Amino acid sequence: MSVTLNAHQFGRLLERTAGHIADEFIPALHGVRLEADDTFLYAIASDRYTLAVARYRHHGLDGEPFARTLPARALASLRRWAADQPGNTPVTVSLAENRLRFTAPQGEVGVGVDDGQEFFGWRGVLRGVIDQIPAEDGTTSPFPALDTRLLARWTDADHYLRLRVTADRQGALLVGEDFIGAQMPVRTRHDGFDTGLADDLDQVRTLWDGALAGAPAAAMPDSLPAARRTPHDAARTVPETAKGLLRQTLSSTHDLIEESSTSPTAVAAHASAGVTAWMAFRYLEALHHADPKLAARIVTETAEQLDDGAIGEFAHDAATAAGHDPNAWHEEFETKRAKQQTTPDEKPAATTSEGERAPATASPALAANG
Repeated sequence: MSVTLNAHQFGRLLERTAGHIADEFIPALHGVRLEADDTFLYAIASDRYTLAVARYRHHGLDGEPFARTLPARALASLRRWAADQPGNTPVTVSLAENRLRFTAPQGEVGVGVDDGQEFFGWRGVLRGVIDQIPAEDGTTSPFPALDTRLLARWTDADHYLRLRVTADRQGALLVGEDFIGAQMPVRTRHDGFDTGLADDLDQVRTLWDGALAGAPAAAMPDSLPAARRTPHDAARTVPETAKGLLRQTLSSTHDLIEESSTSPTAVAAHASAGVTAWMAFRYLEALHHADPKLAARIVTETAEQLDDGAIGEFAHDAATAAGHDPNAWHEEFETKRAKQQTTPDEKPAATTSEGERAPATASPALAANG
C-alpha cells in the first residue's frame, strides 16, 4: 500500500497542518493523520479547537487505501528531510507493519506508528460546519468571538483563505486551494467570567455611537490612502503581475505588427519581449496553481530585485551558480555585434527566446508565439 507525490507537495501537506496538532495530553490528536484514497493523500490535524485538512492529488495508489497518524515527535525531522529533497523529487509513502516509510531516490525515512490508533470522524465534523444554516430569526446576526491566538495557526495554510460564519456558537469555516478547516468560537461568558466583549452588533453601535456619530458609511479600500507608486514600480502581487505580463504580451504583439515592415531591429525587440512575457505568464500561472504561497513570495522578491535595479548582477550570479559562463555569453554577443556593424547592408535577423535565428520576415503570429 503506497502513494507517490513530489517532495515539495509532501512538505506542504505537513506545513499546512502541523500547527494545528494537540499537545501530548491528547494522544490521539498529538500528530498529523495521513490518509490515502484512490485520488488524494490527505493530511489532517486538530487540537479540538481548530481542524485543518490539506490534500494533494497523488500519482497513483498502489494497493488499498490506508490511514495512519504520524506522531508529533517525528514531524520536525520528517519536514527537514522533505525540505532537503529537490522539489520535483518523487516521494513514495508506503505502509508496513507499525511503520510508515518515506522513500526518495536520495534516501529513505521510516517512522514508527501505532496501527491500532483510532482517529475521529473529521469528515463528519467538516460536513456539519459546511451544512450549518445561518440564524434567520431577524433578531441577531452571526457575531462569534474567535481566539486570536488560534487565528495565527492558519498562516501556513494559504496566502488567502475564504471565511464563513453562521452563528455565535457554530464553527467558522476556512477554505483555501485543496485545503479546508474549521475554528470553534469561544464563549464570551463562561463560568461566571465576563470578557467584556459586546454580545451583539447593537451593543457595539451603542458603545461606539459617540465616536462614530455623523460619519457617513464608507468602504475601507476607498477611504484609506493608497500607497504612492510610480509607473516604474514592479508589481508585488500575483494577480497584478499576471495582468502586467498579459498586457505586455498583447502590446508587444501589436507593436510587432506595426513595425514589421519598417524596422527589423524593432521586430526582433518586440518579438523577444512578447515571447518572454508570455513564457513568464505561463510559468507564473503554473507556480500559482502548484503553490500559491510560494508564487506570492517569489513575486514579492522579484519586485524587490527589479526595484533595486541590479538585475544584471543578479542574473550574472544566477548564471554562474547554475554552472554557466556569462562572460563567454558576453564575448559571443560582442563578437556578433561587431560583425553586424562591419556588414551594414545585411539586415539582422530576429532571434527567439532560445537564441535561434529566425527570418526578419517571419509572420507576426509565429514570432509572437515563439
